[in-house]
Amino acid sequence: MQRLLIVSNRLPVKINEDEQGNLTTKASEGGLATGMKSVYKNYESLWFGWSGMYSNEITKEKQNKVEELLKKERCVPISLSEDQINNYYYGFSNKTLWPLFHYFTQFAEYDETYWQTYKQVNQIFAEVLKPHLRQGDKIWIHDYHLFLLPQLIRDYMPQADIGFFLHIPFPSFEVFRQLPWREEILNGILGADLVGFHTFDYERHFMSSIRRQLGYENTYNRIRLKNRVMKVDAFPMGIDFDKFHSAATKVFEGKQQKSQIAENVHEFFTQKNGNKLILSMDRLDYSKGIYNRLLAFEKYLELHPEYHEKVSMFMLSVPSRTSVEHYQILKSEIDETVGRINSRFGSVSWMPIWYLFRSMPFEQLIELYSYADIALITPIRDGMNLIAKEYMACRINHKGVLILSEMAGAVKELGESIVVNPNDIPSIANAIDEAIHMPEDLQVKSNKIMMERLKRYNVEHWAQDFMDSWFEIKQLQEDQKTYKIHPLNIESINRQYIKSNKRLLILDYDGTLVPFKKEPQNAIITQETKKLLENINDQENTDVFIFSERDRGFLNEVFSDTNLGLIAEHGVCLRYPGGKWEQMFHFDDEWKPEIRDIFQLYTDRTPGSFIEEKSSSLAWHYRKADPDLGNKRAWELNDSLRDLLSNQNIEVNEGKKVLEVKQSVVNKGLTAEMLMQQKDYDFILAMGDDWSDENTFQTIEDHGISVKIGLEQTQAHYFIEASEKVVPFLNKATKI
Repeated sequence: MQRLLIVSNRLPVKINEDEQGNLTTKASEGGLATGMKSVYKNYESLWFGWSGMYSNEITKEKQNKVEELLKKERCVPISLSEDQINNYYYGFSNKTLWPLFHYFTQFAEYDETYWQTYKQVNQIFAEVLKPHLRQGDKIWIHDYHLFLLPQLIRDYMPQADIGFFLHIPFPSFEVFRQLPWREEILNGILGADLVGFHTFDYERHFMSSIRRQLGYENTYNRIRLKNRVMKVDAFPMGIDFDKFHSAATKVFEGKQQKSQIAENVHEFFTQKNGNKLILSMDRLDYSKGIYNRLLAFEKYLELHPEYHEKVSMFMLSVPSRTSVEHYQILKSEIDETVGRINSRFGSVSWMPIWYLFRSMPFEQLIELYSYADIALITPIRDGMNLIAKEYMACRINHKGVLILSEMAGAVKELGESIVVNPNDIPSIANAIDEAIHMPEDLQVKSNKIMMERLKRYNVEHWAQDFMDSWFEIKQLQEDQKTYKIHPLNIESINRQYIKSNKRLLILDYDGTLVPFKKEPQNAIITQETKKLLENINDQENTDVFIFSERDRGFLNEVFSDTNLGLIAEHGVCLRYPGGKWEQMFHFDDEWKPEIRDIFQLYTDRTPGSFIEEKSSSLAWHYRKADPDLGNKRAWELNDSLRDLLSNQNIEVNEGKKVLEVKQSVVNKGLTAEMLMQQKDYDFILAMGDDWSDENTFQTIEDHGISVKIGLEQTQAHYFIEASEKVVPFLNKATKI
């Protein structure tokens, strides 16, 4: 049976210790623990996370007891010290990532110590996981605390099967780019095969950051990396609808004993016919819009004195990160505002706001959901907001009104609610008035639609939807690895190599012998690779030629100390080992001035782009331009050039962030054919990574072995996933 390894910051169980030192566990009631419950049961599962106990405050004996206790729950604890939690969790996670990803950039702290500890803790998670990993495991990593973990696991196990889900918003690139460690974060996430978000907006922002920061292009919701394709998609997290609906039914039918809070609420309703109760329930967090909500309620009371002593707000704020300064300031601000509003409008018999600052048991939460006529949920920014869904699940008679912020992820599924801008105080005040006067038949109509939707796409559906999509992308990866008729068999190639009498190796430079770089000057071959090529070339009856779209000056500089064959500008110029450069094709360049002027126009309009002129071609590079603008301009330029050159013996070719115009007579395939005719080669190997190499692959199709670098469709016989694997391949394939 396939195993599922779940990894999150905290385990799904809490450890309790009584006065005698006895340890027990209690299941957490968080959304993640609930959401994973169904898939957790369907697999042989393990859950990894921090136990909640500081390693520097626990004895070895107690640590062993904790591990044994958690083993029964199929949990593996991550041991972290108080300093590590302070810097990794309270520091980087909650003082850097949380405010930045929720657009509170003014609160984000960019502390190097926080970052170093964050990296350290992610590495600790990886080290704990390693002994448990088996081929075939599915590893599902959760949330912003562990952004680096997917790639750390992939570095250890390249064929690992990894999913990642982010439970908070992913910000726009203009916000995300403020993070000093943005590339490390993105590369960490890209270690996953499937990355999930709550909404398409977050998915879109992530794809934009990947493209603009790292240069990876994406098609629909897939990103093609060097050695695999991965998928990004939206999966709006649901709730355990039946659990909340069943509990609310007991309250509605009077089958649950009332708490003191419920008694007080009931008394409020019996005091005056038509009284309305507004529910505000959140963690105390600046992203939840609680202060604006209070101002909006105050505004409503100002505008509608006729509803004094008829409407009250029950505001429950659950303590959160109470040691963080911004949260302490927020609490003081909330306390003062509640006091001011109650003092301004309240009377002996009526308190406008009932305010509690504490957590509350499930049964009492259900009572509040059930009794509230209106739920006022107006976060400034929220990944999903399950409270809105929980309130809706408790509408037993389908009555009640939800006022919801357009900045909450849940609004995508709860569009029939009254949707407000959380920063528009008068608009929220008007929404309260609209909710109070909404006819019951309209309430029932809207709520039935939303409830049916939530019931259908519940938390189990969310988890299974993610798993199904995960299986699909793994199948796609497998299909792409096997689209060739024959798998790459290095041993077989090496046997052919050894038996052959005359050998020809045609090897592309950029993207094959050296990784593709945004800055071309950084794409320099290593001494190790150069030495390997020389050793192969020195073997008896063996010729090695380096193919490149670059000019002869560059190749002369890089390979001046070697006896390798060199081919420049896609085959225009050739230098045999020990010989001089020869021009293989002769042509005019009367077409260049007009094309150069067009290129210059687009260069002026596209900052970061530049023109490269070669003897046989003109190239417009946009690898250093803004990715979105560069792609747009390239599409426009390509379209213009093809119309202009349609009746001429000149062609436009698209490469990696480059458009090149050259005469049709020039291509690598023709030069490769000339090389093949020089000697009676009985072993030919060609390797390349882009469109220009396809001509070579086609030329040698019936005469040798062709290898594509990357996963794109190709005419080559075989493929290698990434340029980093070329040297190991050549080492084995050419060994005599």
